[in-house]
Amino acid sequence: MATMAVRSYFSYWMLPVLSSLVWFGMLLGMLLYWLIDSHSSVYPSMSPDQTIAYISDVGAQELKPLFIAGSAITTLTLDLSFFSELWLRHNGRLVSNSSTGEKILVLLSIFFAIVGTCGLILLSVFDTLRYPRLHVLFLLLFILGYLFSAIFICWEYQRLGIKHRQHRALRASFWLKLAFILVEFALSLVFAGSMLAGNPNVAAGFEWTIAFIFTFYILSFVIDLLPAIRTRDPRNRFGRPSDTEVANVQNSRELEAATRGFQ
Repeated sequence: MATMAVRSYFSYWMLPVLSSLVWFGMLLGMLLYWLIDSHSSVYPSMSPDQTIAYISDVGAQELKPLFIAGSAITTLTLDLSFFSELWLRHNGRLVSNSSTGEKILVLLSIFFAIVGTCGLILLSVFDTLRYPRLHVLFLLLFILGYLFSAIFICWEYQRLGIKHRQHRALRASFWLKLAFILVEFALSLVFAGSMLAGNPNVAAGFEWTIAFIFTFYILSFVIDLLPAIRTRDPRNRFGRPSDTEVANVQNSRELEAATRGFQ
């Protein structure tokens, strides 16, 4: 009975909501701790001319357990959102992936999300104070992993949106994720450039901005998983096109193209 009660209240869209709340709460807690409780302390891991702490500087001190726990919960629940979407599409709870290309894109997005997950968890464990080189390596894995994951899932939604124009949520999710890719990529270039140019305060400011914007990327998966509420009833589920139906559509398109050639 208890299990049935949990299932009746649980919905898959709650996973990215939980992930975003944990991530935002962790960042806000760390920022406020540095500003208020520690009075904007200059930590040992900060450079001599640095007055704004990186997230990693705060996470290498008293709040390291919070940094590790928050990073792990955030990424693991986000990865569960990826796997849930794959399962829901396979079972007709969401619009199905009807081509091999779409399925490959899904698997690539999940693979790089796992790479990003490993990067974030490891960078929180191997902090910038004690393991500076490993920390930078895992930071790159985190950023590049989730950036490539976003590119592949955005590509998937672009293909789905073309095939299923009646489902506006697909287009909305595509544009939100595309905006995330462009904004985060631009900010990441400024962040990296500021670090290389020896401007740690500018780089730290952009790092906090990039991290907070990541919250909205996580929340974009609510749009993806929300339609599964209406398909709990098997009668409302999306049907997967059979091979015959796909072949008929392709043949009709080829016939239409050939007919245009004679006009």
